[in-house]
Amino acid sequence: MEKIAGRIVTHEREFLGTVEFDVTTGLITNVKEGLDPNARQYSEDCVIFPGFGDIHIHAREDVSGKHTYKEDFLSASAAAINGGVIHVADMPNNPVPPIDDETYTAKQALTEKAPIHITLYAGIGPHTKPLSKKVPYKVFMGPSIGELFFHDNPSLEEVIKHYQGQDVSFHCEDPEILIANKDQPTHETRRPKEAETVATDFALYLIEKYNLKGKLCHYSTKDGLSKIIAAKQRGVKVTCEVTPTHLMFDTDMLTETNHKWFQMNPPLRGREDREAMVKGILDGHIDYLATDHAPHSIEEKQKGTSGISQLDTYGLFVTYMILKLNIPLTLIAKICSKNPGEFVAPYLPKSFGKGVGIINEGYAANFSILNLKKPVEFKKSMIKSKSGWSPFEGFQFPGSIEAVYYLGKEIHAK
Repeated sequence: MEKIAGRIVTHEREFLGTVEFDVTTGLITNVKEGLDPNARQYSEDCVIFPGFGDIHIHAREDVSGKHTYKEDFLSASAAAINGGVIHVADMPNNPVPPIDDETYTAKQALTEKAPIHITLYAGIGPHTKPLSKKVPYKVFMGPSIGELFFHDNPSLEEVIKHYQGQDVSFHCEDPEILIANKDQPTHETRRPKEAETVATDFALYLIEKYNLKGKLCHYSTKDGLSKIIAAKQRGVKVTCEVTPTHLMFDTDMLTETNHKWFQMNPPLRGREDREAMVKGILDGHIDYLATDHAPHSIEEKQKGTSGISQLDTYGLFVTYMILKLNIPLTLIAKICSKNPGEFVAPYLPKSFGKGVGIINEGYAANFSILNLKKPVEFKKSMIKSKSGWSPFEGFQFPGSIEAVYYLGKEIHAK
């Protein structure tokens, strides 16, 4: 048996306590108030969270191997651990997308070498059908990175009707609005706010009509968020994510020099939208902090490829949320630990006991421990992602990552 003690924070409360766990099973055996003198002590500067989960990344590996120069399951795992993250969920827009039992199983076999758990989304595209086993699904409503997308809403609905009751995540950008704006002068005007808000209306319609367990990815617009809030209030089963970049950056800070590095889908929005995303977290309307980690090579970014590499800085960004955005600790535990844990719960192996994202008896002994009094400047040399770059290079974070535990063992990025 092992024990750690210190300032523990869950989605329900904050307390000084001790967690005991079995390193053989990797499960928590006891949680108690008070600091056990025989436990490994973490100072009052540190916070022991349930292990963080990032439920939206692009690890790039599939059976084709065509994109593993950008990232693979080993390098993505190293970036995750580096960022204080102990489980991730990988998106399906690969050269060989996982869209049926055979392609999903083949991709899943590739994840087995990873040192942390990787949940896989299956893709929904023209003419696909649900898999025979329960998995989460992702649908790209309009063109983004990859070929797995729809050109119009009627063809999307024709496919979605087969997925009644399933767990479906939506990339909300309306294809017809994107096509109408394709000749605009900047990336931000080619993918305007209306593309997200109009697609949100249709996604919510599909979620409600076909009884989907819906999630809207990387949310970025104030007007769209109000639609999600209204849908939740009338009982629609929908949740939403926000990325670190949409919480920290907006179009006011774009320059000729940094513009290509901050190109992503959906793009950065104005200050009003960024502030609405922060308020959305504080008010309890946004359910997940998810990076949409989209690693591309430095050469690809310089040519204007969309996507931002930011898994390495997940935990560091959490210190920014706590100390600069004043997000309460229990709310951090909810959107970074508990909610991601609930999302992947149906897809976890039995070895995870009752699940992840909660510090309680029978749950996985996964912990993300942050030091809130030890600032760190994030440098290029600290990056574990194969992409080799980060939008946060040179940024001074107000805290740092003290330790990461996975199934009872302290782990380090390799």
